Amino acid sequence: MSEPKLEVPAELRELAEKTIDQAEKAFGMFFDAANRSITSIPNPGTEMSKQALSLTQQNIKAAFEHARKLVHATDLQEAMRIQSEFLKSQFTNAGEHMRQITGNVMSAARDSTKDKF
Repeated sequence: MSEPKLEVPAELRELAEKTIDQAEKAFGMFFDAANRSITSIPNPGTEMSKQALSLTQQNIKAAFEHARKLVHATDLQEAMRIQSEFLKSQFTNAGEHMRQITGNVMSAARDSTKDKF
């Protein structure tokens, strides 16, 4: 018994791709503006803000790549495989991001106490 194919009209797939492209472009503009905003007013949290924005940008980029892959899925099994791979990579990335953030927070805390003694 074979898996039924996803009968999605080509026009709908094209529309989905264009929508993803437009959303990605809009997010790109948002991240450019946010980066300019962060760097325009230096403060002690600037580096951490840049890192948080960078990690968020990586997550959004991964989500757009995931959406593009899903648009081209030809059956439910492929869609589930794509979803499973995406979730696995997101969990891995989340752990790495937490390690980076924790390391930076600990480093900043050490640096701030070092200046006081």
